[in-house]
Amino acid sequence: MITFDHVTKLYRPGVGLDDVCVDIDKGEFVFLVGPSGAGKSTFIKLMLKDLEPDDGEIYVGDYHVNELSNRMVAKYRRKVGTVFQDFKLLPKKTAYENVAFAMEVLHKPSRQIRKQVPQILSLVGISDKADKYPHELAGGEQQRVAIARAIVNNPQVLIADEPTGNLDPGTAWGIMDLLDQINLRGTTVIMVTHAKDIVNKMDRRIVAIDKGRIIHDSKEFYAGPMGGDEE
Repeated sequence: MITFDHVTKLYRPGVGLDDVCVDIDKGEFVFLVGPSGAGKSTFIKLMLKDLEPDDGEIYVGDYHVNELSNRMVAKYRRKVGTVFQDFKLLPKKTAYENVAFAMEVLHKPSRQIRKQVPQILSLVGISDKADKYPHELAGGEQQRVAIARAIVNNPQVLIADEPTGNLDPGTAWGIMDLLDQINLRGTTVIMVTHAKDIVNKMDRRIVAIDKGRIIHDSKEFYAGPMGGDEE
């Protein structure tokens, strides 16, 4: 599903990614961890083709990411949903409108939007907040809207970049339960996090990066550094 084949992207020695090889199967849930500056953000940006590798090949689904033309990048990114720590909701749109907008930009039919958006809001547990604006929602509710927006077009992959970073522990676990549900529906989930308690309590694959290299790749307990701020 996702393959990094000897991928290198270095800004200076030890900063970026250095000869990284990793394979992620369809339907896996993978934690991507490591200290600040380890290379996690570089990994995600390479996946999204926000960066070009210095060396190596990247494949996501049926796409050879290295070879994507500018015209094909937009089509490819429809297959990859993204969720961020700071939600990135449109402040002048309601929860419903934020999610609908993700379909409107792809010129989906109005009938499909009217049917699909309520279903997704129900899935993430905020049907009763559909007419609320972001500033009227709690942090966990805003993140649920962001997740709904990211999955409304049925992406093959969901990248969750520190999705619990701004949330209290109880709310964070609610978001983790939701991501788990989405994963069980068949979506491949890659979650960047520094929340060691979450990583080590969930029976999921942990890929740890430090100084641009993978230093841990298993479901076993991870005791290494995770850092607090993304590079």
